Amino acid sequence: MSFRVVRSSKFRHVYGQALKRDQCYDNIRVSKSSWDSTFCAVNPKFLAIIVESAGGGAFVVLPLSKVGRIAADHPLVGGHKGPVLDIAWCPHNDNVIASGSEDCVVKVWQIPDHGISRTLTEPVVDLVYHQRRVGLVLWHPTALNVLLTAGSDNQVVIWNVGTGEVLVHIDCHPDIVYSASWNWDGSQLLTTCKDKKMRLIDPRTGKVEEEAVCHEGSKATRAIYLRSGLIFTTGFSRVSERQYSLRAPEHLNEPIVMVELDTSNGVMFPLYDPDTNLVYLCGKGDSVIRYFEITAEPPFVHYINTFQTPDPQRGIGMMPKRGCDVNSCEIARFYRLNNSGLCQVITMTVPRKSELFQEDLYPDTLSDQPGATAEEWVGGKDAEPILISLKGGYTPSSQKADLKVNKRPNVLDKMPPKGGSRGASSAASRDASGGGSGDGGGYVPDDIIKEFHEEIRRLKAVMVKHENRIRALEARLAAVGEDDRGGSHGDGLGMVHAPSEPVNNTHASAPAAPPCEDMEPDEV
Repeated sequence: MSFRVVRSSKFRHVYGQALKRDQCYDNIRVSKSSWDSTFCAVNPKFLAIIVESAGGGAFVVLPLSKVGRIAADHPLVGGHKGPVLDIAWCPHNDNVIASGSEDCVVKVWQIPDHGISRTLTEPVVDLVYHQRRVGLVLWHPTALNVLLTAGSDNQVVIWNVGTGEVLVHIDCHPDIVYSASWNWDGSQLLTTCKDKKMRLIDPRTGKVEEEAVCHEGSKATRAIYLRSGLIFTTGFSRVSERQYSLRAPEHLNEPIVMVELDTSNGVMFPLYDPDTNLVYLCGKGDSVIRYFEITAEPPFVHYINTFQTPDPQRGIGMMPKRGCDVNSCEIARFYRLNNSGLCQVITMTVPRKSELFQEDLYPDTLSDQPGATAEEWVGGKDAEPILISLKGGYTPSSQKADLKVNKRPNVLDKMPPKGGSRGASSAASRDASGGGSGDGGGYVPDDIIKEFHEEIRRLKAVMVKHENRIRALEARLAAVGEDDRGGSHGDGLGMVHAPSEPVNNTHASAPAAPPCEDMEPDEV
């Protein structure tokens, strides 16, 4: 007889459950963009979803309590001139969110505690550097106000949002950057690129410390740092089979595990919970969520189960652990977008009979307190994340101050060397003139201003011409009316006959119109 040894794990029986429709969010016009993004970001206060919007890009921000059917005219966050491609909540301030767009601009927004009551178009700050669309925004895990952005110009930029300045510019990618991930303390950066390679980068210097082929397929890849320092990747094989792998730094070319899943063509997003070491794989266009446990013993990546849904997903967001319900042993919560406009809430629960706090399921988790300032991080300080206990539930830290941007003069004068002269002069001129984005201002080139002045001058001339003609016609009509009353031109039927010779407008007795220089622009 052979006996099968069952692996001991407290997460072996984790099960997923979808909440009822009236506990979800309905009637949401999810973005139809083909960009490989999750389209959704969530924290313990708000749910943000990228939506379709006419005349630019927008996303909707909903308080978590606002479940049910969302009004079609619900206010949006809509200051972008092109479709929004990615959004991310700040881990240290639940009211601050960053968005990247096809208009090449990154905007950082402050959301009021009660949500937005009217469409929000003025961000706290515009971050202008990229020359092509920005498809990736990612906050630093421990340093306050440090934001990473990456665009189709193959550039990675690290910002200090508090001053609006570029801290580090990383130019080591020959093609589009697909994904980026910080390690546990934010001292290293991991990226994947369209050239099929993954790179370990020193984020302060931009130096590539190690690189290797991620997956041999040409479709988009993703890679994340695990808390242990290992690296988990998803991608495609040479024959377009979906794969995941586990690797160790300094041995990126030799995967510890490489497993082929299926032949679907949707990009897989790995969502990671550092407290439980569970990785959830959510494919774009899939109707399943697979979850795995990462351990130190072979086969290292242990398949647990699959949550099945009846319809495919367009995007998905994962709640931070501090937003989960510890009283029901909920260890993860997902907000899943589908094509019918429904944002479905899915909870992952460990079955336990006891109603007491389960310390083994909830070790101390990431708090909303930063471990360092942006200046300290740039100066070389690597701070461990500050952890909190969830015993008794999560209570937000003391009242957060609004994000304030102290914009320094000419902070964006270091623009990309290739093809960036126009953007550089625009950003520098805007900063020098005090037209920072925080007050809704913007730089307008001189040639456009001249064009506006010329158009106004032409309109004034046309108005003067038409005004002269109208006055001449009024004088002519008055003269004809006087003749009619005198009976000189009337016939028996009361008809009025016009004089045989035409009236010369230039000799009309109307007063002269004011010269065009004296007219104000608001009279146009």
